[in-house]
Amino acid sequence: MTGWLLVLAAGICQGAFMAPMKLVKGWKWENTWLIFATTAYLVCPWLFVTMTTSDSAAIYADAGARRIALVMAMGLLWGFGALTFGLGVDALGLSIGFAVILGVASTSGTLVPLLLLNESVPAPNALILTLVSLVVMLVGVAICSLAGKWREKESGSSSYSRGVLLCVISGLLSSCGNVGFVLGKPIVEIAVQHGVSADFAPNLVWALLTISLFLCNAIYSGQKLIREKTLVLFQSPHLAANLLLGISTGVLWMLGFVFYGVGTRRLGAMGSSLGWSVLMGSIVMTANILGWMTGEWRGAPPSAIHRLWTGIGLLCVAILGLGLANRLAQ
Repeated sequence: MTGWLLVLAAGICQGAFMAPMKLVKGWKWENTWLIFATTAYLVCPWLFVTMTTSDSAAIYADAGARRIALVMAMGLLWGFGALTFGLGVDALGLSIGFAVILGVASTSGTLVPLLLLNESVPAPNALILTLVSLVVMLVGVAICSLAGKWREKESGSSSYSRGVLLCVISGLLSSCGNVGFVLGKPIVEIAVQHGVSADFAPNLVWALLTISLFLCNAIYSGQKLIREKTLVLFQSPHLAANLLLGISTGVLWMLGFVFYGVGTRRLGAMGSSLGWSVLMGSIVMTANILGWMTGEWRGAPPSAIHRLWTGIGLLCVAILGLGLANRLAQ
């Protein structure tokens, strides 16, 4: 029960981490995103490494420059995924943004390990269930995307279509984080040999991945701050409150990883299959509940709301199917 509660808490944190940005006053997107990226991608990961590892330099030296470069390259691609995540959700809102991104990410995150990283072909029943679930997932993503078209009709702009494209790109690139973590498994093994707890050894891989995430997002945010002349907004009277809100987005994002890691270990073999399904489902539901609470669907026609919940229902069915398929494959 503790394992399931921790996985659920992870999904709530991951689904809610961008909600504090709605409360920021007097700042533009780039101001808040720079604070988030610094907290989530730089400070928190290396703080965890420092707290749990005493010999990280020797571990990285044993791993070799080539291995570290491979992991950081995947982190760079993931960084573009994180950047388009922030821009896409900012354009579409929590409800549709999270639904589209997680739907595409679940599809790419399943196909990449299945086709490129799997050492053996899964059992036929697991493979069929996986493919059926992926089809349902893509249908759900398409319906969720159509649900918000009413905004574009009202505003008369193409920003909605641009937001959907950004979310699709983000979902495709998000699987690079999983690939990078797989490529970093030798670093985890070396860390354990150096006496690091198996619970904390993966932190050394996450910290490498998030360096690239930080650089990608910080450079883009910095350029936007200079180009749009929004750097001066850091002098606003709401500085303290905005900083706190920006930091909280980063802390919530990282807490999601921490809770999920501990939760899946407590669930044992079910962690990577059904636990993953609970995580994805709870992220989608949390983001949509917060989207409703913050008025994203105020004034929406009934047909759009019906499409939204139909699409979310299909996403949840597909996520459960992928979890069951993973369980069968094991």
